[in-house]
Amino acid sequence: MTLAAKFKQQDVTRAVKGAKAAGMRVGRVEIDPNGRIVILSESVAPASEPNPWDTVLG
Repeated sequence: MTLAAKFKQQDVTRAVKGAKAAGMRVGRVEIDPNGRIVILSESVAPASEPNPWDTVLG
Protein backbone atom coordinates (compact mmCIF):
# COMPACT_ATOMS: atom_id res chain seq x y z
CA MET A 1 0.00 0.00 0.00
CA THR A 2 1.34 3.43 -0.92
CA LEU A 3 1.16 6.49 1.29
CA ALA A 4 -0.79 9.58 0.34
CA ALA A 5 1.32 12.42 -0.97
CA LYS A 6 2.19 15.13 1.56
CA PHE A 7 1.75 17.84 -1.09
CA LYS A 8 0.08 18.31 -4.45
CA GLN A 9 1.28 19.98 -7.63
CA GLN A 10 -1.36 22.62 -6.99
CA ASP A 11 0.33 23.46 -3.64
CA VAL A 12 3.68 24.01 -5.35
CA THR A 13 2.09 26.08 -8.13
CA ARG A 14 0.34 28.33 -5.61
CA ALA A 15 3.52 28.83 -3.60
CA VAL A 16 5.58 29.74 -6.67
CA LYS A 17 2.91 32.10 -8.02
CA GLY A 18 2.73 33.80 -4.62
CA ALA A 19 6.49 34.22 -4.45
CA LYS A 20 6.60 35.67 -7.97
CA ALA A 21 3.71 38.02 -7.17
CA ALA A 22 5.74 39.26 -4.19
CA GLY A 23 8.62 40.11 -6.53
CA MET A 24 10.84 37.12 -5.81
CA ARG A 25 12.95 35.64 -8.60
CA VAL A 26 12.42 31.93 -8.02
CA GLY A 27 15.60 29.91 -8.46
CA ARG A 28 14.69 26.56 -6.96
CA VAL A 29 11.89 24.79 -5.12
CA GLU A 30 12.66 22.15 -2.51
CA ILE A 31 10.15 19.83 -0.85
CA ASP A 32 11.21 17.98 2.27
CA PRO A 33 9.90 14.51 3.22
CA ASN A 34 7.27 16.07 5.49
CA GLY A 35 5.80 18.02 2.59
CA ARG A 36 7.19 21.43 3.55
CA ILE A 37 7.71 23.57 0.45
CA VAL A 38 10.79 25.81 0.43
CA ILE A 39 11.28 28.38 -2.32
CA LEU A 40 14.81 29.67 -2.82
CA SER A 41 15.45 32.88 -4.67
CA GLU A 42 17.72 33.13 -7.65
CA SER A 43 21.02 34.57 -6.52
CA VAL A 44 22.18 37.39 -8.73
CA ALA A 45 25.38 39.26 -7.92
CA PRO A 46 25.16 43.01 -8.41
CA ALA A 47 26.91 44.15 -11.56
CA SER A 48 28.68 46.99 -9.72
CA GLU A 49 30.49 44.59 -7.37
CA PRO A 50 33.61 43.09 -8.99
CA ASN A 51 34.26 39.38 -8.70
CA PRO A 52 37.39 38.85 -6.55
CA TRP A 53 38.43 35.89 -8.72
CA ASP A 54 38.77 38.18 -11.74
CA THR A 55 42.02 39.57 -10.31
CA VAL A 56 43.31 36.12 -9.36
CA LEU A 57 42.55 34.52 -12.71
CA GLY A 58 43.00 37.63 -14.85
